[in-house]
Formats: sequence, C-alpha cells, structure tokens
Amino acid sequence: MSLAVATCTGRPPTGNAVPLQNRVDPWGRLHAVEARGAWMGNRGVLHDASQRIVRPWRLKAWILCLLQFKGRHRDVFAPKRYSELFFLDEATAFAAGHRPCAECNRERFNELKRAWPSAASAPEIDNVLHAERIAGTEKVIYEARLDTLPDGVMIERDGVALLLYGEALHLWSFAGYAAALPKRSADTLVRVLTPRSMVRAIAQGLVPQIHPSADTCLSG
Repeated sequence: MSLAVATCTGRPPTGNAVPLQNRVDPWGRLHAVEARGAWMGNRGVLHDASQRIVRPWRLKAWILCLLQFKGRHRDVFAPKRYSELFFLDEATAFAAGHRPCAECNRERFNELKRAWPSAASAPEIDNVLHAERIAGTEKVIYEARLDTLPDGVMIERDGVALLLYGEALHLWSFAGYAAALPKRSADTLVRVLTPRSMVRAIAQGLVPQIHPSADTCLSG
C-alpha cells in the first residue's frame, strides 16, 4: 500500500505489499503506483471485496479532502466503504474534476464558492463539474488559447499532462514536476484538462496548491 495516514486517508490493511489502484492522474484515471499523495478524495465505493477497482466513479460529488481531520483514521479500501483516492497536489485534483470537501476542507470549499461564477450549493457545483469533466466514460478535453489560461491549470500535449505555472509548462508525474518547458506562442491553441468552471474559479482567485517540485524546476 502506497499511503498510510490519518483521517480522510486511512491506514493500509496489514500485509498488503502491493499498491492499491488509488492514485489519480490529471485525466481522472486511477493507477497503482508507489508514489505518495498529499491530498485524499473520493467518488464513492469504487472497489470490490478484493480491493480491485470495478468502476471509475459512483457519485457526482468528486471531493478533495485533507489528509488529517479531527484525528479520524480509516482502513484504506475497507469493505463497503468509500474508496480513498490520492493526489500529487490540488492542481492535479482540480484537473481530474475534484473540488474541495465541504466538511474537512470547508475553508477551501468556501473559497471555491466565492470564486464560482454564481452562488451555488455543493450539489449544484457537483452537477456542473460532472458535466464538464466526463462524457460517458471519457474525459472531457477542450481547446483554449494558452494566453487565456491562469497558472494552476493543466493541459495535455502529445499524450502527457503539463502544468501552467510561472510562465512555463511543467511536465507532470506522480512523483512531481519535471523540467519547465517554454509556453510557446501565447495565442497557441491547447487541449485543456481542467474543467471550464474550475478554470474560471482559478482565474477569479482560487489559487491551486502546487507540488514544490514546480518551484524547483523554475529555480533550476
């Protein structure tokens, strides 16, 4: 098991040496990798009694939680309990289509509401994000001009995910960000992974937390 933490994350079952399929990439896909995550989220019960993922989502509420909250502990992928998913950073979670939890991450959720295009409840936000992140079983990817996108948004180029940050593009991985690449021409059309409404919220002041490796790339 790749992660053992308190609250909103949980502890791995004893003797489970194989990583569970619970790490999320910017497309929202689930992977079994060793790299750890800094955030937890869920989409409902996605695993079976053998701890295998049998569905990509069950609820329209795709949420993002703190790793620790009021000392709670969870056994990861416990029977009939929601499937704990983990993320490199907020930028990754937002690209995948998750939004801050209104319980353990309430302050952050309120920041999202203030940056949302109009006053909305959690279910209303979930309905909008669900329509913008997935069509059937496929990730919704759309085109936009590079110069219209704020820092913290993820795009796709040649099958890889890139983070817009600090006037550069950073190659995403489960372990962090690799070398910073030039953005190319500002009016270049790019394929955007982060849902449209989340992009607007980021532009309105919801600044995503970004893994510190992105700053290392810039300073290097």
